[in-house]
Amino acid sequence: MNRTDRLYALVEELRAAAPRPRSARTLALRFEVSVRTIERDLAALQQSGVPVYAEPGRSGGYVLDRERTLPPLTITPAEATALAVALRALTGTPFAADARSALHKVLAVMPDRERTAATDLAGRVQLLVPASAERQPPAPAVPGPLREALAAGRVLRLEYADVAGALTGRTVEPLAFLGGADHWYLVAWCRLRSGVRCFRLDRIREAALLDERIPERAIDLAELDTLGWDLMPLTELGM
Repeated sequence: MNRTDRLYALVEELRAAAPRPRSARTLALRFEVSVRTIERDLAALQQSGVPVYAEPGRSGGYVLDRERTLPPLTITPAEATALAVALRALTGTPFAADARSALHKVLAVMPDRERTAATDLAGRVQLLVPASAERQPPAPAVPGPLREALAAGRVLRLEYADVAGALTGRTVEPLAFLGGADHWYLVAWCRLRSGVRCFRLDRIREAALLDERIPERAIDLAELDTLGWDLMPLTELGM
């Protein structure tokens, strides 16, 4: 067994044993190497960010924190290609960059054989796109603080352009992203207007994340006036 395979197998051995510790001697016998080799392997895993900890004592040893790790990801070439096709639909949304990053992470953990097969299959899939770039709506420039504010529950300071192009400063409490039609919006409680407003992402010129936490407000997003569109939460799609 080469070192790369041993490191992978070592993580899985500790995962199967968790939360019980495994001594370096036990692991050395398991993988038929010296105790010093196992200790070097464990140090390398720790340095790479794998949550392996040493428990002192006669019954101690090395423990893997299962809550901070994931088991191996098994995905077929067809599933990887399906993800790539589905993620193409996120072009022009606030999540386009995150979608590309997610796909790259999936491909990175696939074995070479399956990754090559996925690349070959993807090369035989063609997507219809507008013949002219003018027909493709431009992707909105999404400031990074917007996603962070929603996730962390913090107030934002926006510089926002209205339909005439006039800029106003808005302090807002982010509630949700709204999209799927022609544009994507940030739904937020606007302190200037003392009510819920939708801010088109392509009209947000600047966004600054403030330290202030968002106060609790009794707001039902399902009651938003969405101009004839029905709202469908991602939770209804299995998220």
